Amino acid sequence: MPNWKTAIAKLHLSHLYVLAICLTGLGLFTMYNRGAFIHYTTPTWVWVYALSGAAVVLTVFTFQLPPQGNGLSLDSSVYLACIFVFGPAFSLTVLLVSSAMIFLIERKTIWWKHLINFAIYSVIIASASFTYAALGGVRGPLLDGHLSAYAGGMAVYFILNTMLIAFYYYVFYNENLYETLKGMLKDTIIAYLSTLVLALVLVILLYHNHIFGLALFLCLSVLLSYAFKRMFAMYRDIEERANRDLRTGLFNHSYFELTLEEEMRKSRSTGSSLSLAMIDIDDFKKYNDHFGHLKGDGLIVFLAELLKKECGSEEMVVSRYGGEEFTLLMPSYDTDQAKRFLDRLRKTLNNSHFEGAEIFPQGCLSFSSGIAGYRTDIHDKSELVDQADQALYYAKKQGKNMVHVYGHQSLLEQDIDFSQDVRDIEQQLNLFMYKDMETFKHSKRVFRYAVDISEVLSLDSLSKRQFTLGALIHDIGKLEIPWGILNKKEKLTPEEWEMVKWHVTWGKQMALMGDKFKDLAPYIELHHERYDGKGYPHGFKGEEIPRLCRMLTIIDSFDAMTTERPYQPTKSVEEAIVELRACAGSQFDPELTELFISYIESRQPRTTEAAV
Repeated sequence: MPNWKTAIAKLHLSHLYVLAICLTGLGLFTMYNRGAFIHYTTPTWVWVYALSGAAVVLTVFTFQLPPQGNGLSLDSSVYLACIFVFGPAFSLTVLLVSSAMIFLIERKTIWWKHLINFAIYSVIIASASFTYAALGGVRGPLLDGHLSAYAGGMAVYFILNTMLIAFYYYVFYNENLYETLKGMLKDTIIAYLSTLVLALVLVILLYHNHIFGLALFLCLSVLLSYAFKRMFAMYRDIEERANRDLRTGLFNHSYFELTLEEEMRKSRSTGSSLSLAMIDIDDFKKYNDHFGHLKGDGLIVFLAELLKKECGSEEMVVSRYGGEEFTLLMPSYDTDQAKRFLDRLRKTLNNSHFEGAEIFPQGCLSFSSGIAGYRTDIHDKSELVDQADQALYYAKKQGKNMVHVYGHQSLLEQDIDFSQDVRDIEQQLNLFMYKDMETFKHSKRVFRYAVDISEVLSLDSLSKRQFTLGALIHDIGKLEIPWGILNKKEKLTPEEWEMVKWHVTWGKQMALMGDKFKDLAPYIELHHERYDGKGYPHGFKGEEIPRLCRMLTIIDSFDAMTTERPYQPTKSVEEAIVELRACAGSQFDPELTELFISYIESRQPRTTEAAV
């Protein structure tokens, strides 16, 4: 559904929600109150004003709860106590008076928010009163024999309060309903339970100690509120210390990783841009060796202060990654915008004076930076970090004091790098010649298919490099499988099959051991995932699997079907095409399957000739 249609639907839903809650709340208020306050005596009005004032005080003195600082007031204790001691009509009158007081105090809040808050409380109080009466509860002192009625009334109050507020955030702030409910329960359930228990305490104090009991309850609540605020301030201070690098004051490595994961989740759900930049001070070791570690630390702090100043007005998360390396997490920035920002920042540093900068080869302070942009087929934060790190490595290799975006090499540089990468991988694959010649040949054939398919798909140079090299190295993990299992002619036992399935994980770990081929890890790890989600190792489904990994699965299976091997049935090209179509939509991506079949059919004479 287009975004504007979704927005209109949400707008209509919010209007309907406001109308439904207001009508329901006002209807229940009228039904239960029935203008009872018209007949109240002076002593009754004294109680109304006293309890209304107490509710307002408790609304103002809210609790702040770690970790998010959610506010929670004890005004619900007052309304519940009124239900148990005085009945629903009186409780709703207290709600009406306290709502009017809050409206006068908080005039900056738009009027309809006051109205919807009043309506929500009316629904909750009326429903809790009905439940309490239905379970045999009576007005007056706390009675041991009516504990089920108290529990029922408080449970309804709690459930409705949670549901209505969560739905409010869902409608007006586009929050995920399930996540909002889970967050509310996780962060505030103990505080809510405390509120319910304190309501019973207030019942006892009201009935036996009257106004003095209410005053004691207010004192206790205000002191608790103050204590919680102090505790929250201490929590925030400890959290700040835990998340900050002590030397620079920037966020530390651990906080960066947590935030990166969260920003990737947001970008995936909203479709917004996200870029990650890694920064490394050029020739830092030379400066450190010449001037000593204290001066080197001063240089790190100097760059950190520059980053704070230049990024302070932007919604960026600036962290010290380690040593002289820093990261900039840039929500809503695509790679082009990120590069422009980093180039400006680099030139600012070049023009900044710092003692001893003349010893640098550039004659000034400088940094190199690598940028990587988030894509939906990046499942793990380490992939994005690795891409930014590779871009940083490339920037260093090109002479430093430059910003490089992952995958933006020149065509000539890419061709040179690609040829060298193929030679490096083939050297590793040569080990298969001594352990399993068929896997060696299979990898080479899949590579040749991938080269052709990259032209059919009109891939850009970076995607072509990753796809073809990923095809060449996709079975590298089989080197870890024992020779006897790898070359076994009989059917594998369940235990042996489980070991074979581990080759994708072993292969991924081998790729991640060095910086050069980290970006090929998804092709190694995911080429046995299935379109229907029944593959391994993760059970990814549909577009959760990167598109080119889905294509590699098709190529890998086709070659396995059409290659003649001892003691195994071999399919003709035509039979393999039938099998591919039969498995399209289950094992294989249907669209990519047809594209691959068209390619095979276009070269079938050559395929048949090669088979002969």
